[in-house]
Amino acid sequence: MTSPHSEPRPGDPHWYSEVQAPLMIEDADAFAWDGAEDVVIVGYGGAGVAAALQAREEGLSVIAIDRADGGGATRINGGIFYGGGGTPAQLEAGVEDSVEDMFNYLRLETQGVVSDDTLRRFCQESAETAGWLAGHGVRFEGRVYKKKTSYPHTDYSLYHSDNSLAPNYKAVAKPAARGHRALVDKLDAPMGYGKGLYDPLRESAQRAGVKSLSSTRVKQLVMDGDGRVVGVVAVQVERDTAEGKRYDALMRRATAMVLRLPPSMPGAAIIARLASRLFNKAQEVERQAGATRMIRARRGVCLAAGGFIFNRQMVAHYAPKYLKGMPLGTPGDDGSGIRLGQSAGGVVSRLNHVSAWRFINPPMAWAQGMIVNRQGRRYVNEMLYGASIGMPMVEDHQGVCWIILDDEGYRRAKLQSKSKAILPFQRYPALAAMLLGSKKAGSVKSLAEKCGIAPDGLEAAVADYNQLAENGARDPFGKASEDIAPIVKAPFHAINMSIDAKLGFLPVLTLGGLQVQEESGAVLDQEGKPIRGLYAAGRNAVGICSNIYVSGLSVADCIFSGRRAARSLATPN
Repeated sequence: MTSPHSEPRPGDPHWYSEVQAPLMIEDADAFAWDGAEDVVIVGYGGAGVAAALQAREEGLSVIAIDRADGGGATRINGGIFYGGGGTPAQLEAGVEDSVEDMFNYLRLETQGVVSDDTLRRFCQESAETAGWLAGHGVRFEGRVYKKKTSYPHTDYSLYHSDNSLAPNYKAVAKPAARGHRALVDKLDAPMGYGKGLYDPLRESAQRAGVKSLSSTRVKQLVMDGDGRVVGVVAVQVERDTAEGKRYDALMRRATAMVLRLPPSMPGAAIIARLASRLFNKAQEVERQAGATRMIRARRGVCLAAGGFIFNRQMVAHYAPKYLKGMPLGTPGDDGSGIRLGQSAGGVVSRLNHVSAWRFINPPMAWAQGMIVNRQGRRYVNEMLYGASIGMPMVEDHQGVCWIILDDEGYRRAKLQSKSKAILPFQRYPALAAMLLGSKKAGSVKSLAEKCGIAPDGLEAAVADYNQLAENGARDPFGKASEDIAPIVKAPFHAINMSIDAKLGFLPVLTLGGLQVQEESGAVLDQEGKPIRGLYAAGRNAVGICSNIYVSGLSVADCIFSGRRAARSLATPN
């Protein structure tokens, strides 16, 4: 946990944000506002649109403010919603699942990051949430992929997007396919299935009367004499002006840059840097041409502006181990929502907690080999979900990840990578890493020396691994015996998938944020008391996915926490 007493405030050297201290007023009724609604939502991505829709269903008026044109990381991601307990898509596919199995599984992943009561409520509401999404136009189908993969071919829409198939997890909870990919009619980029989730919700919100302000940044909260958050100070670039059109064009280009290549593709890091430059240019336009707007929130403000992975100064301050990773999200993920909450006295937690995605399946042959560190030692079950590999890799093993295969495994991996059964964004990085980012040698010892790995350690690890393959003994890392391929046929191969591998970009995103009251989503102060009129959702807040990430869990938490905040805002306090 990040200590609240060591956290910076506006103006401090380590603030790294343009967010200012709150504007203090005595009486909201006597203040000259430019507009007023029951609820003001800061950030209009997945959490923001869920909060907006639920607030309208509760009979509240809503305005959602976004620096771009909405969507955020939700719209550009893989379009996965993590749901279980008998969702319509699961029932259609004949997938048996229960709330209890979902709870027992996620309890292993969350490790107490939220209370059992909150986690159980999340699981109990999951099927209803999937129905709620469908009611607002999000389409899911029940074509299920039953094997383990990082992301299935588009022929399938339901899959195991987690670790539930691993033996250690199966022993606790019956596995079920819970990764629901939203359907889209057409993709204009190699990624972006998230628009199948976001766009229908945005359209439904518009029909429901949600107002929105785009090209607008919230720079301050407004608090009254009683310490209640009563509004925001925003800077808007008028869209119908020359400056507004330039601002919109820069923001669209920045987002398009992020969408151009999946994070794992060669060249994606360069694209991300170009996107950040465009975003910075847009910010300069805003500073020169932005007009100040004072917007009242009669019931309260919901912060839903995403994480801070694109704020490189914040990443360097809180999670420097991950700086070499490939930022996953949009340039708007700069921590401004978190800083807004802190400016009002909100406490943060787990800002050093980052999810790193080291996906190595497909090709399946990679995962059947072994991952080692610089000492040549194994440290993980290679069949696990990418974040469960990436976190120990970065946190405990200096970001080092070498995949060790024998020649038979290497040839099998090449054949699998060329298969039409896997997607291009999986195929080409795998082939590039094998052809240009790997080393081979006639002996394990020579291979270790070529890679800068301790030879004695690697030889011992290979011997132990081969022994597991031969006798089917229990793997200390929990890997199923049928997934252990012996490493016996020379030449031997090592594929570099470390954090600094030139052909193995490691997508990373932040998981920490503001501490909230779990029953309501209200932001908590240093004494653990709710700050009146201030709520947080999605990656602005600590939530269900803030311990370890599995695909779709952040989106599911965005929907859950956004709706939770809206329901609380509908209750006078």
